[in-house]
Amino acid sequence: MESFVLIKQVPDQSSKAGINSDGTIDRAKAKRMLNPFDRYALEAALQTKRQHGARVTAITMGPPPAIEVLYEAIAHGVDRGFLMTDRRLAASDTLATAYTLAQTVRYAGSPDLIFCGLQTTDGDTAQVGPQLAERLGIPQVTYCEAFEIRDGILLARRAIEGGSQTVTVPLPVLVTVANSAQRLAYPTLRGAQRVQRLMRDEAARAEVIQIINLDDVGADPERCGLKGSPTIVAATEKVGEIGGNCQIFQGQSVPSLVKSLTEAASISSYVGAR
Repeated sequence: MESFVLIKQVPDQSSKAGINSDGTIDRAKAKRMLNPFDRYALEAALQTKRQHGARVTAITMGPPPAIEVLYEAIAHGVDRGFLMTDRRLAASDTLATAYTLAQTVRYAGSPDLIFCGLQTTDGDTAQVGPQLAERLGIPQVTYCEAFEIRDGILLARRAIEGGSQTVTVPLPVLVTVANSAQRLAYPTLRGAQRVQRLMRDEAARAEVIQIINLDDVGADPERCGLKGSPTIVAATEKVGEIGGNCQIFQGQSVPSLVKSLTEAASISSYVGAR
């Protein structure tokens, strides 16, 4: 069995990332982290390894530093990784990203299962997983909370409004994993030691992590990056802190408090009307 998991390096939510002139995030100035939603997808993929002996492949797309999330995935137990990196991928929207990832998946192999995080913290669209499934021509199960595999069939429980839904889908299938699913465990000592060896030995790293570009996977550059992205950021603005006034009422009776609040509301309405 082959399981793929798609992961992404995103700006650390605690850091301040700038905005480029074209409206895109200036990732060079931000601290980096593994997309929190992808941690659930990574755990789901590793579940197939523990229960079914699947080989797990992690794929990420981004600038060269994105290899860091592949190292993190390997520390958790992933078998191999692919880093799709190319300057022509800059400013890709979800359409261009899904196209590039589809080409990368085809290059990497024929997975039985593809796991994706529900969304990313830097885009929050939840579009890439479903778009990727459509491009690959395979069924998809979104908002998956739990699953099991029986005789080539995926039985999944997915979160829906007001409850849950159980579905059965034949493999291969793409699954987007909800953040109500099982949490990712800590990296293993063996996994951490493996990463240290890969970081020291370039030849060993090349056997485990392949660094590829658009030409390697036969992607059309016109369908990638800014050229292949019909989404346009018309304008961006920085939302500052909202100021306000605070009044403290102490030791007042209820009628007196109601009178004070009514007077404050009337003054506020008058000022606003001006």
